Amino acid sequence: MPSLTGKNIIITGASGGIGAEIARLCAARGANLVLLARSIDKLEILKKELQSTYAINVHAQQLDVSDTEAIKAVFFEVLSDIRYADILVNNAGFGIFDYAHEAKIDDIKSMFDVNVIGLMACTSMVLPGMKQRRSGHIINIASQAGKIATPKSSVYSASKHAVLGYTNSLRMEVADDNIFVTSVNPGPIATNFFEVADKQGTYVKNVKRYMLKPEYVAKQVVDRMMTTTREINLPRWMSSGSIFYTLFPRIFERFGKKVFNQK
Repeated sequence: MPSLTGKNIIITGASGGIGAEIARLCAARGANLVLLARSIDKLEILKKELQSTYAINVHAQQLDVSDTEAIKAVFFEVLSDIRYADILVNNAGFGIFDYAHEAKIDDIKSMFDVNVIGLMACTSMVLPGMKQRRSGHIINIASQAGKIATPKSSVYSASKHAVLGYTNSLRMEVADDNIFVTSVNPGPIATNFFEVADKQGTYVKNVKRYMLKPEYVAKQVVDRMMTTTREINLPRWMSSGSIFYTLFPRIFERFGKKVFNQK
């Protein structure tokens, strides 16, 4: 694994879940951190924890990634302070499980503003510096939902499909600049994501035994920082399912119908 000592790593959605776990692992490996999220109180607690344990620099700033003007202001301030970013982890995101005909337009816009536009805007703020230095790594937290669409996830899946499309194009664009681009495609993770996505608790109840631990997902991400890893697909058996889905979509949808309708 490449050394992360002294690397400047920006993490969105860092106040909890895999964002916070990624921060902890990066701090343990000597990286300097910029923690961004809407909940500044949680960020300050995490910052205090990390700075009391490791000899690193930690910045914590409030940011709602659905606000592109705020992204410009915060990143300008952050980059003026740390000078450049070695790694950007676009982790902020959320989902709401609804049937397509029941999805609220405001929820649809919010999901795309956070999951897609916000991710692109954050990336655009660090790319010029990475291209100038000919070094960097963009890590986009997508989802297996971006590969396997399921009922009640039409909007969320669409947003993650967009993330994968953007990530794959970006990877080719910056390949000659020695910038790495990785998509992380996990299945369900045991975090507070489902407090919003699955308010009735039906999906969590049905897939609880398959849920990934945030610490495990975070380690897979951090272990591959500053490497040419194209994708991180978790768990592996679900990744195999997405390949089968691509090759035989009709068969997959027919026989997977019972499983898909668990939300």
